[in-house]
Amino acid sequence: MPKPKVFATRPLFEAARAILDAVCDVEYWRQPDRISREELLRCVKDKEALLCLLTERVNDELLHAAPKLRVAANVAVGFDNIDVSACTRRGVVATNTPGVLDETTADFAWTLLMAVARRIGEGEALARSGNWKGWDLDQLVGTDVWGKTLGLVGFGRIGRAVARRASGFQMKVLYADAVRVAESVERELHAEFRDLDSLLAESDYVSVHVPLLAETRGLFNGPRFLRMKPTAFLINTSRGSVVDEAALVDALESGKIAGAALDVFENEPFIHPGLKRSNVVLAPHIASASLETRTKMACIAAENIVALFTGQRPPNILNPEVLRAG
Repeated sequence: MPKPKVFATRPLFEAARAILDAVCDVEYWRQPDRISREELLRCVKDKEALLCLLTERVNDELLHAAPKLRVAANVAVGFDNIDVSACTRRGVVATNTPGVLDETTADFAWTLLMAVARRIGEGEALARSGNWKGWDLDQLVGTDVWGKTLGLVGFGRIGRAVARRASGFQMKVLYADAVRVAESVERELHAEFRDLDSLLAESDYVSVHVPLLAETRGLFNGPRFLRMKPTAFLINTSRGSVVDEAALVDALESGKIAGAALDVFENEPFIHPGLKRSNVVLAPHIASASLETRTKMACIAAENIVALFTGQRPPNILNPEVLRAG
């Protein structure tokens, strides 16, 4: 019996390839440049599965181009690149890779927080420039993290992981979320619930951990930045479009907030020129980019595909109604 045909938009890691290759006939995109939309549509036309990244949109156009497609496996926890409703209408299973990247992303949120607070980017640039004249009392003085107030916007797995790290810095932890967590969780994490406006007014550091939904797109806009302290910093490792970048630039230029540290951007890979300033730390969407975590993510995506083709329920299915309908 022929193996199901799969297209993967990246070569993946060896462990993930081994999982897929054992069951499927896989074509990997191995070019150094990201696959173009035209090439992607051509490559999926005879495939039964697509293993994709968050940079590839799975929508009606792609589904129409791939009439044999049975599953689209995203190598990411977020799936705003996948039109799940369109997949469901066409009987295509959609999957993601939740859970595996929580701790690694939380680590990186702290990396960004510490970097912007202590001006690490500016310090490294000075150290590499050859212009450093030696120690001075007021040279590149930053802001303490220890004992300050951390506001977490979104209190899911990643937000809670960041909260656990805050205890080591004896920080006051506030959180805002659509759903208040159980009192036992608040006690365990020493976290206090606030509405968003109150959290912004009280926090020294605001770290964002919400999914990109209709109600979170542009969540951080001009009025929200006005509610923050002029000494506060914004950290974003969620999705770029949660922040209105033009409003953020205005807030930075006018001194409404003290700085920002960003791993994600509104129109990646484009970065607003106004963000390229000394009080903003920039990273190219690498919050989950440890070798261990990215390998696990690719393996989970591969396992989701293999499960479907071996008669099992994919562990991370986003639209289980497709299986019930079948």
